[in-house]
Order: sequence, then structure tokens, then C-alpha cells
Amino acid sequence: MADTKDTRNSQSPRNTDKKTTADKQPNPMEVLRQARTQLAELTGMSAESVSSFEQTEDGWSLEVEVLELARVPDTMSLMASYQVDLDPEGQLTGYRRVRRYERGRADAHRSGGR
Repeated sequence: MADTKDTRNSQSPRNTDKKTTADKQPNPMEVLRQARTQLAELTGMSAESVSSFEQTEDGWSLEVEVLELARVPDTMSLMASYQVDLDPEGQLTGYRRVRRYERGRADAHRSGGR
């Protein structure tokens, strides 16, 4: 008598490697890294810092500080703040320069700030 094995339940389980929409969401540090990298690729300028970061209804919004023009002394270098928008997965959807300033200058009073 041949041994017959019931194979109906022994098939490989469903593919558990598929990620759900929630799993595809990057964590905040991944978003920051992606934003800096993508902005540098598009502008040719590397980000020096991120001065604002928030999750929005459409994804993420950041303000990134970049060195636009190096000068001597360094305090006279021209810096710029870029508004960077990303979708929920961390892909850049748009950017724009919102201000330019000398590295050594303090910000003038801005609404909402001190």
C-alpha cells in the first residue's frame, strides 16, 4: 500500500513579502535622508541642515538649508532655504527657494517667530 500524503494544506504559505501601504511609509529619518539626497541631485548643492520638518496631508514638507555660494570669510557665504515637498513614500514632488541670506547674518524678525 502506497503512502499517500494530503498536500492540500502543505503548500507554501501566501507570499508574506508583499508590503502593505502602511509598510511602505518611510520613517522620519528616511524621509530626511531622501529629501537631502534628491534635492542635491536636482540642484547640485548639498544640504547643510534641515531647519523645519513636518508630515502633511499630502506627504512631507521640509525646509532645507544649502550653501549656494562659498565666500571668504565663510560668514559671507550665501545660504538659501528651500521648501521641499515629498509624497508619503518620500519621493520629491517639488521644491522652491524661499529665501537667501549671508551665513553670518541673523534672521530679521519673521512672523510667527521671535
